[in-house]
Amino acid sequence: MRAQEAAGRPVFRWVDPEPGVPPTDRIRQAASTGAPEAAPTVAPRRAAKGTGVATTVRVAVATASCVALAVTGAIWTETGKAVSGFRVSHALGRQAPHYTGGAQNILLMGLDTRKDLNGQDLPAEILDQLHAGDSSDGGYNTNTLILAHVSSDGRQITAFSIPRDDLVDVQGVDVSQAKIKEAYGRKKAATEDELVSEGVKDPVELETRGREAGRAETLQTVETLTGVQIDRFAEVSLFGFYDLAKALGGVRVCLRHAVRDRYSGAHFPAGVQRLSARQSLAFVRQRHGLPNGDLDRTHRQQAFMLSALHQLRQQGTFTDVGKVNALIDAAQRNIVLSDGWNLPDWATEMGGSMPKITFETLPVLRYSTFDGQDVNIVDPDAIKARIQHAFNPPAGSHHVRGKNRSPSSSEVTADPSETTAADQPDSGEAVTSSAGIPCVN
Repeated sequence: MRAQEAAGRPVFRWVDPEPGVPPTDRIRQAASTGAPEAAPTVAPRRAAKGTGVATTVRVAVATASCVALAVTGAIWTETGKAVSGFRVSHALGRQAPHYTGGAQNILLMGLDTRKDLNGQDLPAEILDQLHAGDSSDGGYNTNTLILAHVSSDGRQITAFSIPRDDLVDVQGVDVSQAKIKEAYGRKKAATEDELVSEGVKDPVELETRGREAGRAETLQTVETLTGVQIDRFAEVSLFGFYDLAKALGGVRVCLRHAVRDRYSGAHFPAGVQRLSARQSLAFVRQRHGLPNGDLDRTHRQQAFMLSALHQLRQQGTFTDVGKVNALIDAAQRNIVLSDGWNLPDWATEMGGSMPKITFETLPVLRYSTFDGQDVNIVDPDAIKARIQHAFNPPAGSHHVRGKNRSPSSSEVTADPSETTAADQPDSGEAVTSSAGIPCVN
């Protein structure tokens, strides 16, 4: 039962009936509902169509994590107000590098659980606002993973979205391969089952230790896939998006064309406009009626983050004591930080100015199905090459796990034309912060 609640369904084999054809007419199932025993002779089942709830969740948590970190760092830079009180995770382990300056790699985890940090259900009125179903939905999938590289001078951030359905190798769980989003939940479930067998009964302890194991598993899985060491990470859950968007008092976005989508409730004119917290959910949720489907939705997510960061700098947010306090409270309620990450010090190291931010998406070879679920088939070597091209340190620089810092690069950015992956359904033009409020489809 615990495994069914915390982890996705196991995946046993994959078939590729139409290689290279993206499932653009299917809404992917976001959360799995059980963990049955392996049955290799059973034909793969067609994934059930979703309701859009999962889409809202995975883009929302990405936005929350990026905005929340920027909020806390920017508050310190602009006001000198120390921001503490965050829950701390030790999942990086004893062998984590002691960061002493220079470039750094940060992983942002977006967790789609409908529970708080102690495993308690979110209030019904909050779930209603989020259109997120009830506490039985979602499990503990990391439906959003963003790997960000910060240059040594703090002026450039290159961030890669990792598609949640990438089929990857995993270790220490009940299968050898799974969607990357499932690593957290599978390890959490296995750890809690082991603790229960040892006599641990306190639900808060089970939740805390289970989540720590899930974080460690996710970190290891991402490092294995990308070939880079993670220096710091932050985790934010579903409620964080709505909480922060509400504290911001709305966010301005820009659309190239008017949209009207009954599935997501996105009814917006073309041009620049301010969205409420609820409208923001519709904006980042819409998939239907867009020229590039999931890719356009990913660009919306990225543009929303950049617009929120731009807004923080432009509208006098930091002179409004009430808004500053609301933002701090929202961030503290929703973020878990890796041990040793002192946000005020980090903001000072970043130089006190808003860096240029570029968002890209890791390449995908093709879409396929695996035990009846939609998955992305990826080339790990191509992914490593793509990331090393973007994060590549200068000649003569070395990086060894356990030493001082990550690879150092402040000027090199990825060139999509140089990757070895052919048709890349989950990649496209980069979304950057140079325009302030980027216009997207």
